[in-house]
Amino acid sequence: MTFAERFALIVDREVLYRSNRRVANLLRNAKLKQPAMAEDINYQHQRNLDKSQFATLLSGGFIYKHHNLLITGPTGCGKSYLACAIGHQACRLGLSVRYISMPRFLEELLIAHADGSYGKFLNQILKIDLLLLDDFGLAPNLTPEQRRDFFNLVDDRHQTKSIIITSQLPIKHWHDYIGEPTLADAILDRLLENSHRLELKGGSLRKEKNVA
Repeated sequence: MTFAERFALIVDREVLYRSNRRVANLLRNAKLKQPAMAEDINYQHQRNLDKSQFATLLSGGFIYKHHNLLITGPTGCGKSYLACAIGHQACRLGLSVRYISMPRFLEELLIAHADGSYGKFLNQILKIDLLLLDDFGLAPNLTPEQRRDFFNLVDDRHQTKSIIITSQLPIKHWHDYIGEPTLADAILDRLLENSHRLELKGGSLRKEKNVA
């Protein structure tokens, strides 16, 4: 092996090392709920999951275009797992990701209001390429302050960053869940514009060995 070949090999290894380290850091910061990966998804389950559509989502195109993804379906059908698989793949693509459940997100907003860090908290969220909001609709109906906070989040990220939302509630019930009609209209108008949807069906998969 010539000196040039050895040098090229060293450079390639260094590039690979740095790339792997960056992905590892992105995954750690993403705080994904489940260690889901694209290659582990089972498409044999009868849950209305189109392999071609999901492969397109995994490519990250909707994130680069600042579109949203809304995943709905009954409990245990793999909504969170699929969202985390997309989040994992986004980290592989070098994109920043953050997973948080809706109840936990509302708690963090409450804390941020109390300690004066609300603006800083929203700015941190705004910088993230892909925000995963899990279990939308699981918490009690939103309070007026929570509605405003949620609107600020959606409005700040509209056409600049992407959101994945998972929910047991069909989208047609989201307006009632949000509450106040004017804000509900404004939030849903921004969420639904240029959105992609996965409407999963079927029973719970949690008793099976492969969740998704």
